[in-house]
Amino acid sequence: MPEPDFSPDSTMRTDVWLWAVRMFRTRSAATAACKGGHAHIEGQRVKPAQKITIGQTIRVRTPGGERILRVRAMLPTRAAAPIAQQCYEDLTPPPDPALRAPVPRRDKGAGRPTKKDRREMDRLRGRDSH
Repeated sequence: MPEPDFSPDSTMRTDVWLWAVRMFRTRSAATAACKGGHAHIEGQRVKPAQKITIGQTIRVRTPGGERILRVRAMLPTRAAAPIAQQCYEDLTPPPDPALRAPVPRRDKGAGRPTKKDRREMDRLRGRDSH
């Protein structure tokens, strides 16, 4: 079982670290994210082979949404989720509750919405209809 390396002078490739701490399912997906500009360290775009150190902040766009992570430890290879979670501090703000609201659904066979129904749906979604 791989053990996290908490020594402050250790470095690691960005794509390997993102894969090892389970931000991406494959290393090639982590590499593609870095090449595509979806990973930033301290506000700067990152190349896959760029070295990261403990204490740096990484902002990465994953399929699950954008995450902000502070590096706490290096992990030589992919490990179980509890071990991987020791290697970073998650600084991601909680999602906006308005975005998590369920999408209004109409009953099957109810036909097209009337103008009144449409206005009510727009009001629920926070859109201003004249």
